[in-house]
Amino acid sequence: MTTMNLADLVDAYGSPLYVYELDDVASAAHELRRALPQPSTLYYSLKANPHPLIARTLRQAGCHAEVSSQGELAAALEAGFTGAEFLYTGPGKTRAEIADALDAGATRFSVESVGDYRRVAEVAEERGTTAQCLLRLNASESHGASGLRMTGTASQFGTDSAALIAAPELFAPRPGAHVIGMHFFALSNARDAESLLDSLVFSITEAARVHRACGLPLTYVDLGGGFAAPYATQGERPDYSGLREPLEAALDKCLPGWRRGDTTVAFESGRHLVGGSGQLVCTVSDIKRSRDRTYVVLDTGINHLGGLAGLGRLLPMRASAVSTRPGKEQADTKRERVAMVGPLCTPADVLARDTDLPQVDEEGLLAFPNVGAYGLTASLIGFLSRPVAAEVVLNAGRTVDASRIELRRTTLTPSTHRRDPEPAFYQQEFEK
Repeated sequence: MTTMNLADLVDAYGSPLYVYELDDVASAAHELRRALPQPSTLYYSLKANPHPLIARTLRQAGCHAEVSSQGELAAALEAGFTGAEFLYTGPGKTRAEIADALDAGATRFSVESVGDYRRVAEVAEERGTTAQCLLRLNASESHGASGLRMTGTASQFGTDSAALIAAPELFAPRPGAHVIGMHFFALSNARDAESLLDSLVFSITEAARVHRACGLPLTYVDLGGGFAAPYATQGERPDYSGLREPLEAALDKCLPGWRRGDTTVAFESGRHLVGGSGQLVCTVSDIKRSRDRTYVVLDTGINHLGGLAGLGRLLPMRASAVSTRPGKEQADTKRERVAMVGPLCTPADVLARDTDLPQVDEEGLLAFPNVGAYGLTASLIGFLSRPVAAEVVLNAGRTVDASRIELRRTTLTPSTHRRDPEPAFYQQEFEK
C-alpha cells in the first residue's frame, strides 16, 4: 500500500485514529537489549500494547512475551510466540487461564503466593506436565524514584521476603510444579536512569540475600523493569546505555556464574519498547469559551486515551498535542492556552486542563505523540458506547494493517466449570 500522511490516513480510516510505526518498535528493542547485561532475556509486557503486529516485531527483535491474561496470551500466540518464550504473570490467575496457558505450551509462571503456587501445580499435574515457577518477591525495601512503586510495603503483589525466609518449605517442589527462581518488579516508569539502576541493583542484592537465607533455588531471576518513556507529550525515550556495566558488576558480585548460565537473568519492558511508536490523531469538534477559559473539544477523550487517569486511578492527564497541518511549522503558528476535552458526558473527560496549543480551527487535526503504550486498551473503550478508535500500523511509512477493536454482546450458555476451591487455611500458613 502507498505511503500516506496523517490527513490521508484519517480520510481513509476515519477519526480518531491510532497510528503505530513498527520501525520505532524495532529500534527501541535493539537499543534496550544492547543496554542490558549479556547474556540476558528481555520480555515484552503485552499489557503496554497487545497489538499482534507490534508483538510480532518485538519477537523478531529477540524479545520474549510476558502475559497476564487469556487475551494477552491469544495476542502473543497470534504474534508467533511459542510456549518456551512465555512468562505468565499476575496475582489472580484462575484454573481456566492456567490451563489455557499450559495447553498453549507455556510452562513458566510467576507465582505470587502459596495459593497461587498450589493452583499452578495442581493444574499442571492434571495435564501431566511440570510448571517452572518464579516466586515473585515483595522485597524488604524499596529503592529508586518512580510514579508507581510496587514493593517494599504491604502489597497484593508478591510474597514478602521475610515471610519466605521464615517458611521456605511452603514453596518446596510439588507434583506439577517447582520453583526455579525469583521475580521482582519494584517500580514502574522510573524517574531517571539513576533511580532505575538503584532499583535493579537492589533487586540483585535482595535475590542473593534471600537465596543465602533460605536456599530457594536461583537458576532464574527476573529483575522486572521500570524502563521509562514520555507519555502523550513530546520527548524522546531515555537513553539507558549506561546501565550495562554497573548491572554486570552487581551480577558478578552477587550471582557469580550468571555469565556461564548458572542463573538466567531476565528483564521486562512495555512502555519503553512501544511508547514512542504510536500517536493518536483526532479532529477538533468545537472551540468554545466559557468565562475566562478556552475549551478545545475533540472527537477523542478518556475513552481512547488515559481513561484510568480520567477516573482518578492514575496521575491526571497532562497531554500535549501537535498540529498535523502539512508543511506548517509549529513555530509559525499562533499559540494559546486552552483546555483539551473529549466528547463524553462527564467532567472527567479532560486530556489537558491548561496546555499550550497551536491555534486550530474546527475540523482541524491534532496528534498526541508517544501513545504507543497504555493508549487504546488502557482506556475506557466501553464508556458511553462510542466507537473505538481505529488502529493503523505502518512499516517504513507504509500501511501494513488497519483494524478496529469491536465490543459486542454475545449470548452465553450455562458453564459446567466450578469456581476455584480456595481452602481457607492457606492464607494462614505463614502465621503458623
